[in-house]
Order: sequence, then structure tokens, then C-alpha cells
Amino acid sequence: MKTKTIYYCQNCGAQYSKWMGQCTVCKEWNTITEEVISKKDSKKSGNHAAHIKTKVRKLSEIDTADEYRITTNNGELDNVLGGGIVPGSVILLGGEPGIGKSTLMLQVALQLPFNTLYISGEESPKQIRMRAERIGIKNDNMKLLFETNTQKIFHVLEQEKPDILVIDSIQTLHTDYIESSAGSISQIRETTSEIIQFAKKTNTPVFIIGHINKEGQIAGPKVLEHMVDTVLQFEGDRNHLFRILRANKNRFGSTHEIGIYEMNNKGLTEIKNPSKLLLTTHDSELSGTVIAVSMEGLRPLLVEVQALVSTAVYGTPQRTTTGYDIKRLHMILAVLEKRMGFKLSAKDVFLNITGGIKIDDPAIDLAVAVAILSSNNDEGISPQWAFAGEIGLTGEVRPVNRIEQRISEAEKLGFERIFISKHNKINPKNYQIDINLINEIQDLKRLV
Repeated sequence: MKTKTIYYCQNCGAQYSKWMGQCTVCKEWNTITEEVISKKDSKKSGNHAAHIKTKVRKLSEIDTADEYRITTNNGELDNVLGGGIVPGSVILLGGEPGIGKSTLMLQVALQLPFNTLYISGEESPKQIRMRAERIGIKNDNMKLLFETNTQKIFHVLEQEKPDILVIDSIQTLHTDYIESSAGSISQIRETTSEIIQFAKKTNTPVFIIGHINKEGQIAGPKVLEHMVDTVLQFEGDRNHLFRILRANKNRFGSTHEIGIYEMNNKGLTEIKNPSKLLLTTHDSELSGTVIAVSMEGLRPLLVEVQALVSTAVYGTPQRTTTGYDIKRLHMILAVLEKRMGFKLSAKDVFLNITGGIKIDDPAIDLAVAVAILSSNNDEGISPQWAFAGEIGLTGEVRPVNRIEQRISEAEKLGFERIFISKHNKINPKNYQIDINLINEIQDLKRLV
């Protein structure tokens, strides 16, 4: 055995030959630790590799007629994956602690009509059994294994030959070929490499659950995300019910689709029409409350934007957002003050996207501006109105993408009027909803 010592940054996975106080890649301090790596003798591995015969084939000789996808019986997950699981693919699922990663994977494993093996390195079989009983799905096709050593795991896999494998989580596994502790950079990289080789060799789909670091990125070396075929991110606020599943990388499909779930006492429930659940039912006009038509992936989503503008009690006014980019709010406030003359510099502004979800779509800028002006003037906006438009620095209302889908969603949910950019090329005669075209934010004065 040949022993080698390497220094790794535990935050980003950068490799160094000696210890350093600060990582030169991620700029974090005191994250570089020493790891002892043991590898097999290079002569033996070289002789073994020399006897392996490889075959070169033309691209036209490769048959793709038998390619198919495995449905998970979970519509939201199938949509995010691009239609189902591709045999032999390795799918990495990341998310904050307690967000529901293990619950989602256990639920999917119980719904599959195939021989599924669920490997847990964090929870005991009794704990998983209790969670399965709470979910309320019975399936003897799913088997449990509590093990963290990959060599023992592969020995069990040779006997069981599962159709689908779930590993919870990759940070708990360790291999005999590396001497460092489980969860270290070298262990994560080596165990993931072994799992990928198993998946490709046996054509077995593998789900891997991974932890995330304080920046929200999947813990471990960055190369981990490059090694797997699909990277899924499970997002949401633990204090709210809704969860969003999105694909950050997908070699077999689009990364624009998202899945929306609701967390309840029986696990995760698929949400087919999230707009109805995210909107508060009220008939009266409320100041500072506006409906925005957003897009999450390829799915239109109506959300409620709430704003509160009040006189600053202290010297420095507060700017607080929930579910919205604070820098974007500062930009909109500057545009409103510069282009419309509203004096907001001495007032507190609080903005909230209801439902506990985060929206990055710039199309809700128009709704944010209207909500701020409505709260500032204490004038209500009709709950039957919807808004979709991006605000530029010059005060113009810019067009947004997929405007037809946004209008159709608002019309389907019974809204009477929608406000969009004048530069969006549409034919109002194709819709029953009243479409109002806005050129610049000065046009909002007739609303509030």
C-alpha cells in the first residue's frame, strides 16, 4: 500500500500539497484539513489494466432503440427528470436539513413497483419503518439496509440485484481504499466514483441524497456535481408547507421544469395547481396586496405580493424582504423615487411573497411596484387584477417571456384584468380576460 497525505478544503474541495490558513479558491479561513489517502500498488493496478480488452465502436453501431424511462408514479418528480428515470443514471438530491429529502425518496421508493433497495447510513430501520407507516404506503418490493461501508454494500448488491438503489446519504459512506473519515472530501469523491461505476456497469438507476453547506451548495468537492447525471435541489422554508424540486443539471432532459409539493402529516403531496393554494381568498380591496403572474420553470404560477410602507421610526429606514431579492427591491424603490417623485427614502419598506417560496422571476417587478405604491397611498387594488412586467432603470415596463402562458393562467383562475408591457406582442382578441398595456411606470398613477 502506498500512503499519501493531501490537504483539502472542506468547503469547496480544493486540493493543496501543504496546509494554508485561507483557501485561495473559496476564500474561506481554517477550512483546509489534512487527509491520509491509501491507494493500491501502481504496479499491480497497471498489470491488471493491461489485460483488460476494450473495443472501439462507430457511433452508428450503437443501438438506442431499447432506450426507455422508468416512471416513478410521482408526476412532479417525473416532470423534473424529463419524463422518468433513465436506466443507469445517477441522480443527486440536495437540500437543507429537515426539508424532506429522505421523506421524498422513501415515498418514491415505496411507490415503485420494482425491487428497490434503500440504504440508510443515518437512520435505523425502525425509524424508517415508522416514517413509512406515517406515509401510509405498503410495499414489500422495497428492502432496507443499514450499512455505510461500500465494500459490504456492493456485496449485498450482488446478492439482491435491485432494480433501483437509494442511498441516504453520500456523506455517511466510506470505502476501505481511503483512510480518511467518512464525510471527508476524498471519501465522498471515492465512494461516489464507486457508485457511478456500479450504476453504469449494471444499468441500475441510483438516487443519492447529499447534504448542503452554509452557502446552500451540495457539500463535498465541486466535481461531485460533474460526476453525476442529474442534480436536483429540494427547496423551501421549513416553517411553511410548500417545497419546490428543481433540476440544476440534467443530462437527459430540461432544467426548466420544477415540481411543487405540500408537506403534511402523511408525507409530501403533489400540487397540480399551486396558484390556487398560494393565493389568499378575499373579496375586498386591500392596500399593499397585489397578484403577480410568475413563471417557475415552464409552469405559470400566480403569487401574492404584500408590501408595507410606513414612516421610519428610527433614523435609518429598514428594507426587508421575504422570498424576493433585496437588491431588486432597492432598484425598484430608486426608480419609483426618481421617475415618479415618490419620497420613499425616509420610509420603512417591508415586502413579502406569501407561501414561503422564493421568486427570482423579474416579471413580478410590476406587481412589487404597484404593491409599494398601494401601501404608500393606502389605496386598495382589486383582487381580480394580475400583473406581469419587468421594470427597467429608465422607468419603462419591459416585456417578459411566455406571456401567453401567463395570460392563460390568469384567465383560467378567473381574473378579470391583467397588466402587461406594451411591448409584448399579443392579440387581445384571443383572450376573454381584459388586457391592459403599460408603457412606463408613470402609467401606474391612474391605478394608485
